[in-house]
Amino acid sequence: MKIRFLLDENLSPKLKFAVLRLNPAIDIVRVGDSDAPPLGTLDPELLRYLEVSERLLVTDNRKSMPGHLESHWGEGGHIWGVMWLRPGTTLGSWAEAIFLLWETTDSEEWIDKLDWIPF
Repeated sequence: MKIRFLLDENLSPKLKFAVLRLNPAIDIVRVGDSDAPPLGTLDPELLRYLEVSERLLVTDNRKSMPGHLESHWGEGGHIWGVMWLRPGTTLGSWAEAIFLLWETTDSEEWIDKLDWIPF
């Protein structure tokens, strides 16, 4: 199954559009979109949404998310992956990395995995 993405609300809405320009078939939503959790959704609720919706989270939240992930896993929860963005990288590079992940991997490969966008 192809990866479905959720962009954290702290990321620019322009990232979603940059990804869709590379391939409009990519299933990508951003927190705050009508078909995604509302803006201000707390991390524990976001993790529950990710589990149910089978979406991989793309975020730059390296402060609070790791602790919430540990709690989520400790309660028996699962995720469909988290990708952390490297600071200082261009929006275009992030979009290309998301596109490459979508092209080259399946969602099942990301269950309970964490990684960095490679560039």
